[in-house]
Order: sequence, then structure tokens, then C-alpha cells
Amino acid sequence: MIQTVEQLEEILSRPHEADVEAMRELEGDIVILGVAGKMGPSLARRAARAVTAAGVKKRIYGVARFSTPGSQEFLAECGVEPIAADLLEDGVLAGLPDAPNVIYMTGRKFGSTENAHLTWAMNTYLPGMVADRYRNARIVSFSSGNVYPLVPVVSGGATEATPVDPVGEYAQSALGRERMFEHFSARYGTPGVILRLNYAIDLRYGVLLDIGLKVFERRPVELAMGAANVIWQGDANSICLRSFPLCQAPPLVLNLTGPETASVRSIAARFGEIFGVDPEFEGQEGSAALLNNAARCFRVFGYPTVSLDQMIEWIAHWIGMGGATHNKPTHFETRDGKF
Repeated sequence: MIQTVEQLEEILSRPHEADVEAMRELEGDIVILGVAGKMGPSLARRAARAVTAAGVKKRIYGVARFSTPGSQEFLAECGVEPIAADLLEDGVLAGLPDAPNVIYMTGRKFGSTENAHLTWAMNTYLPGMVADRYRNARIVSFSSGNVYPLVPVVSGGATEATPVDPVGEYAQSALGRERMFEHFSARYGTPGVILRLNYAIDLRYGVLLDIGLKVFERRPVELAMGAANVIWQGDANSICLRSFPLCQAPPLVLNLTGPETASVRSIAARFGEIFGVDPEFEGQEGSAALLNNAARCFRVFGYPTVSLDQMIEWIAHWIGMGGATHNKPTHFETRDGKF
């Protein structure tokens, strides 16, 4: 079991052999935009560790505002070159290092209802500027499964061929992000990959933590969104790093999530078994949910290395020992698109 944040960070950033080989074959440096979010630090550290293991010289730049104290120093100690910058400020993008490989992680979700203009600026306006600035690079960009409509739970999830139909301004702006990368790819021939993620799991945040905490604290688990997809954050980051060879124009779209249509009721029941409590539930499962089918991704990269049950066991242990959390509920149960 994972006992400390340091051990967790080490596991999240530990590169697979496939990551090492990917860094060995990738030409040029990497710029990671939005590196200070929930996924960025472990992704950047994984990239740096893979570069070292591959025995190649490659600079990893991590760009963010770095509002959390110590985050810049942490990345620097990991072999990443942090650059503090507000990407929406005039002239900032022009001053960033040139690199043939860009990972775009910047985005805004929560607070979208109250401050919609900033959400659109972050999720749609900024990607257009980035796509223009790095028109000569390969761009792997994170998007969201929220661009899809709710689909029948029995369907196996939306595929990349499912017509997009985003609900709410956050999801609409996320689709706007994709459209900006597609537009500049069409204009300049910029090769890219768009990863529609849904949802990444860490012990400190995520759908499983949300459900596990409610069971542990004897609070009712909402069932309206009766199923979800999840993937271990380390596996999601590994796939991101290995996506550069797939970059093409127009950008390739890949759903990025785990293989199961995971029942919220069943997840809560499993936590209940571990904690020795009977979960409480609220509402009834709807016939549709926000679900992605990542079969195409698995055909290219293989299945995730961390199973759903392993994640549940790790998180249950983490909750039981009072492990630190980011205190940021996912609100995955939201059905109206208002975050």
C-alpha cells in the first residue's frame, strides 16, 4: 500500500519501459503548458525520469503560474526547467522557448458557471494563441470527455465517431479548445493529438476518492450519474508521452480512460466491504451517463497497468490512514453541465 505523498509521487512518475523508449526516439525538447495542475507535475517528472533512463539529452520545460508555494522548486529538483508565466498576458507566449514537442494541459472547469468569460478565455482563446505560437511543433493536447453527450450506460461509451454534443459552457469551451487546434492545424499543417480524458485518478482526488469518502463518512452516494470511466493518472500520463508519434494533421482524436463502465453503486459497495460499512445511496441510476470508449487507445498503447480494484484498494487505505487530499471534488455526478 502507498503510505506517503512522496511514495505516491514516485509511483505516479515512475516511467514504464515504453516511456523510456518513447523519449529515446523522440527528437527535440518538450514544453509542457499548464504544468502545475493536478496531473502536470507527475507527467513532467515522468518525462524527465524517462529521458535520464534513456540516456539522451532533452530539456523539459514546465510552464505555469505556480501559485502553490514550492511547486517550482519541486520540478527543478526533478530535472524539469520551470517557467513562471501567465499565458494570457500579452507577449508571454512569444517569450517561451521554442520546442518541437508541446503538451497542452491548461484548462479551467470549476467556477465556469459564475465566471464563464474566463473559462472561455482559458479553454478556447488561449489554445488558439498557443496553436499559432507553436505552429511548427507537434502538439499533444488534453481535452475532455465532456464534449460528448450522455450516452446509454449499456452502450459501452461514446467512441471517437460519436457526434459531439457538449452540455453547458465548460463542455462547450472544451470543444472550442479542440476546434482551435483543428483550425490552426488546417491552416499551418500543425500535427497534433487530442486526448479526450475522462477521468484521471490519484489518491488525493478523483471520482473514486469522492465515492470512497462518502462511504467512509457515512454520507449518501448520489446515483443519478450511475456509471463512470476512470484511469490511473500514471497510465494517462504515460499515454500522453507516447502520443507524439501519432501526431497528424488534422489532429488525431483519442479517448483516454479505463476499460470498464464502472458502476457507482458497485464501487461504493466495494468501499463498503473494505471499510466494514453499508453504503447509503441517494436517488436512482439514470439510463444514460457520461462515458467514453477507449478501445482505439488500447489498440495502440495496450491496457492500463493499474486496475480499477487496485485503485479502490489504494484509495481506501489512503482514506483510512487520513492521507492528504486536494479537497477538490470532481462533481462527476453533474448532469446539467454546470460546474
